[in-house]
Amino acid sequence: MTSPADVIRDLSQRAKRRRIDAGITQRELAARAGVSYGSLRLFEETGKISLEALAKIAFVLEAEAEFEQLFPPRPPKTIEDVIDRPARQRVRRK
Repeated sequence: MTSPADVIRDLSQRAKRRRIDAGITQRELAARAGVSYGSLRLFEETGKISLEALAKIAFVLEAEAEFEQLFPPRPPKTIEDVIDRPARQRVRRK
């Protein structure tokens, strides 16, 4: 079983590998993504980065489609789930 730390570390290493495979330096990627060089270095070393900066980096590395797969809707397990789904999706206002 993986931990959140494992997921973060693996994600940063995959991003670094994609950057290197594309022949882009850290400074180039930071400039093209509009994030600071320090933020990019910290991300590659520790995995720490803001979600906004990560999305910008993903776009430059042509990995933005993977974000759409991050939280897919869960398929219904029972017929009741299908019938009740519209009621659960409504937002109640006070």
